[in-house]
Amino acid sequence: MIEIWKRSLAAQFICFTLAALIISQALAFLISWDERTAALRASAKSEFFSRGASITRLLESIPPEMQEQVLYASETNYSKFWLTDREPETASVWRQQAVDQLSRRLENFVDLSQKFDWATPLKPQLPNPNEVARENTDEEWASPMPILWNLPQPAKFLYFDRRRGFGLAVKLSDGRWLNFALYQENTGRWWNSKSLTSVGLTALILALIGIFIASRISRPLRNLARSAEALGRGENLPPIPEEGPEEVRRTAEAFNKMQGRLHRFVEDRTKMLAAIGHDLRTPLTSLRLRTEFVKDEEIQRKMLSTIDELQAMTEAAISFARGETTEEETRAMQLEALIASICDDQSDLGHAVTYIEGERTTYRCRPDGLRRAIRNLIENAVRYGGEAKVFIRHTSTTIDIVVEDRGPGIPEAMKEKVFAPFFRLEGSRNRDTGGIGLGLSIARAVVRQHGGEISLVSGETGMQAVISLPREGEVNPAPIRKTRNWTFRQVVRGSENAGPSDQIAARSHRLTQL
Repeated sequence: MIEIWKRSLAAQFICFTLAALIISQALAFLISWDERTAALRASAKSEFFSRGASITRLLESIPPEMQEQVLYASETNYSKFWLTDREPETASVWRQQAVDQLSRRLENFVDLSQKFDWATPLKPQLPNPNEVARENTDEEWASPMPILWNLPQPAKFLYFDRRRGFGLAVKLSDGRWLNFALYQENTGRWWNSKSLTSVGLTALILALIGIFIASRISRPLRNLARSAEALGRGENLPPIPEEGPEEVRRTAEAFNKMQGRLHRFVEDRTKMLAAIGHDLRTPLTSLRLRTEFVKDEEIQRKMLSTIDELQAMTEAAISFARGETTEEETRAMQLEALIASICDDQSDLGHAVTYIEGERTTYRCRPDGLRRAIRNLIENAVRYGGEAKVFIRHTSTTIDIVVEDRGPGIPEAMKEKVFAPFFRLEGSRNRDTGGIGLGLSIARAVVRQHGGEISLVSGETGMQAVISLPREGEVNPAPIRKTRNWTFRQVVRGSENAGPSDQIAARSHRLTQL
């Protein structure tokens, strides 16, 4: 749930909207609750005295033998009448009598639930005797205000059960006392089925509106994120739709402009370097022709060697600056097949290159450029380490292409410098042993155009060159597994009499999971 909250704009928008609804409802309740409660209590109290006065007038006008029947006919589940010969005792004693009277069954109640198989009516909510004994103990009988009681009969009034109950005792003309108890049903509750339904419907409508608004905002943003990621991997994309709110539309417009500028910059740089390469070939050809007139063969050989080196460096520099040419389209490729073909080509040339097969991985890339980067790393591993072992490794965020060798490795201080153009650890100027110094530079440029990175990891007896490609380029990716840290070690060589399998194991490096 927390992960969805962090990743989903719609979830955050809906949660904030519902939180605002709940807070606003709570504030409205707190503001109006006291006034609403006071109004309900005043209305109930006014109704109570009106009924008491009406029943009193009625009893004074009818014969005594009919008074009991009139009182029974006037009762409800929450109001009871009864007559006593003596004046009511203390308020606490009268309150307990009122609870007993309210618990009495109605004489005029007709139950149709059994005859018609209806649901049984809910039992009336009545005061709790224990609560009545504890509450209002410091309150005794009080005389009602004249505005509430304007009859000549003397009367007294009290509260019970935290002022939810009212009691009235009226002295009739025949000396008896009319007792009237009314228990106010808890109609002040605001959190009932109707309010819940109202809040629920409001929340549902707001959630649907929030989903609609969030989708209008997040859909262009998701398209923008996918396009930015694809652009970072070097893909040629059509302009993204400029739609949505004004801010999102302006962002998409700025992205399209940026993408166009980047493409124009790369094209202009490529054209400029192609022109430079073409112009450099003319004087180099002229120099090569002039060397034919040099009679000293040793000087002629050195001049031709220098011209060849200059021409090779020029071609390599142009190729490096162009990097992964934008003319190559990005497409889905089987990484295993791509790497295996490179390893097979190197093996056919007599190099000690081994490819360890892994799980099938389909990746969107520019195959020619990636093939060149991997080939450069393998050639370096063979040149400086004598052999190369290549395999694919999956992590939670990257797909790693690992090229492992048994060479002397690279000092930590030099691991970043070796990626600089024309930098060579090999001190001689012999291109057959040290190259031109652009292999790693070209490999890093290609990998970075795919959104990845190259790292060099030193081991006990050799080094690993790791191409880390982002998983976003994988087609139909497998479930992401937990990230693992890896190192590698060399197995101790066996004796001369060891079996074939032991000799193979002795010559290989073992991956050890930390």
